[in-house]
Amino acid sequence: MKIAAFNVRNLGMSKVNNDVVLKNLIKIVSQYSVVVMLEVMDTTGRAMKKFLRELNNYEDNEYDPYAMKSSELLGRSWYREKFVYFYRESEVELVDFYQYEEEDNVDVFAREPYIIRIRCPHTVVGNLALIPVHTTPEDAETELDALVDVVKDVKERWGTNNIMILGDFNADGRYLSKKKKGEIRIHSAPYHWLIDDDVDTTSSNKNDNTYDRIVVYGQTMLDAIVPSSAKSFNFQKAFKLTDEQTLSISDHYPVEVELKTGQKQKAPRQKRTETKSTKGQTQRKGNCCLTLLCLYDTVFFFAYFSFVQCHSNTNRTTEEEGEHNRITEEDCDNEKKERRDIKHTGQEKTFGQMKQPDC
Repeated sequence: MKIAAFNVRNLGMSKVNNDVVLKNLIKIVSQYSVVVMLEVMDTTGRAMKKFLRELNNYEDNEYDPYAMKSSELLGRSWYREKFVYFYRESEVELVDFYQYEEEDNVDVFAREPYIIRIRCPHTVVGNLALIPVHTTPEDAETELDALVDVVKDVKERWGTNNIMILGDFNADGRYLSKKKKGEIRIHSAPYHWLIDDDVDTTSSNKNDNTYDRIVVYGQTMLDAIVPSSAKSFNFQKAFKLTDEQTLSISDHYPVEVELKTGQKQKAPRQKRTETKSTKGQTQRKGNCCLTLLCLYDTVFFFAYFSFVQCHSNTNRTTEEEGEHNRITEEDCDNEKKERRDIKHTGQEKTFGQMKQPDC
């Protein structure tokens, strides 16, 4: 199961209405079971609804659709953005979510993490909490250090150690030196950084910084990662795009990682509305169901008829046996009465000469 974080750089209606940008964004997202988009500037929500609709109309996504979960607009000033998750319903179930809130008189995060908990039954971990990050470049060190408090809050709320932190950390270059990175609490055990410092996560040719990262908490999560799967996805190279086309999509590459698969279980899937392309299939399935129902009714009728007939025969037998018993009892009574009559009238028949009744 592949998970990704992607800073899509000012994603709003103008980019969604751009056919080239939309097509390539859909191709990128379709590679992942779960992806969280950063820097979504969709104030009304219409852009993301359109993106989800187009995403689920793309190739096989129609039969294996995505669902979406979005935060509110986050930020300190007029500049605000959203965290938006897209996840395949066949592989992932959204279990819970919440907006992290800092304590009173504390304002470390420019955009507080919008955290979700998912059930992923095809993986070895089974469930997972995702903490998205988009730090302010100038405050990257402070915000990253404070993520320890966010992890503590998640553990206390949900009682899980299966935690992944992912997004645009701004954890390189002039924003965070290697020395400062080594001093933040999230950089030491039990935290494990999966994206190495030599990985280029920017699509611009002007630098090769590793701004975007994925961090997991604890040895269990580290063991659940497919070796060498943590990397950036160079969509310019994969899709053979020009520099201009690439930057129109984003100045960042997605960062991704893959979880090891475990014992497969059937994840719940949401029923989709019938389309023209599947209408014939649906009708055929309906005919099959009707045939099976008719067969079931026929078998049930014969079984019920046999039961009634058997029950009727049993009742008749019982009634006949009862009648026989009543006749036998009457014979005994008559015989006893006859003996008394003989005794009183002095007839010469003795008891031994009389036929003994069967009673």
